[in-house]
Amino acid sequence: MAIDFRKELNARLDLLTKSIEDIEKKNQTFPDGRINVRVHQHRSYYYLDGGKSKDRYLTRKDAALIEQLIQKNYLNKVLKDAKTEQKAILKMLELYPETVAEDVYDSLSEGRKKYATPINICDDAFAQKWMNTPYKRKPFKKGMPKFYTLKGECVRSKSEAMIADRLFARGIPYRYECPLKIGNKIIHPDFTILRMSDRKILYYEHCGKMDDADYKENMVERANDYSEAGIVLGDRLFYTFESDMTPLDIRTLDRITETHFR
Repeated sequence: MAIDFRKELNARLDLLTKSIEDIEKKNQTFPDGRINVRVHQHRSYYYLDGGKSKDRYLTRKDAALIEQLIQKNYLNKVLKDAKTEQKAILKMLELYPETVAEDVYDSLSEGRKKYATPINICDDAFAQKWMNTPYKRKPFKKGMPKFYTLKGECVRSKSEAMIADRLFARGIPYRYECPLKIGNKIIHPDFTILRMSDRKILYYEHCGKMDDADYKENMVERANDYSEAGIVLGDRLFYTFESDMTPLDIRTLDRITETHFR
């Protein structure tokens, strides 16, 4: 996601303004005077500045006064630098444009966005464009059960609906059953994932019928297809499994998501 520098500058300005107000209020509680610190044989000695008169040596009994005056001196230095930075930020905000180069794409109409290729596209725009790119899904056979996700997509099982909703809730861009060409064959991975940290394409298969012998044979063939395409388990390929006795453990998906899909 592109950094909103105007927002960051305003947040910094608010922090500085609050700090300046707090310091100026605190300064009213400090006693008058100034501390001079002199070092002799690696030890620090504290004196109350006498101005034109002689400085007064301060002992441990004066620790509270030393602490207050040193803190006052420190805060006054902070105050000076904070006001300098505050003035610079105010000037920068005055000169900083309301619309920056990366925002131009977002301001286009949907019709123009469809054909425009943005420069330095931010993560949100990149993910949205990737998800909105049309593709031909694997058709449903007549009479097959259909399950709907929170996004309104039609999937083939309750588990796939749970997976889709989990990915959606965690902001993971995905495509359901998007075709993938391997050699002369077209396969349809359950979920094609866009990992935003490096914009890498991953594939996630949920093997939901592990009690079915024919299904397992098909999954072995699918695994070989991936291997032939150089799509390696644990790198760009991930699996979860389910049988009649062992349902999908959604925590496994959560761990894969946090470790590999972000």
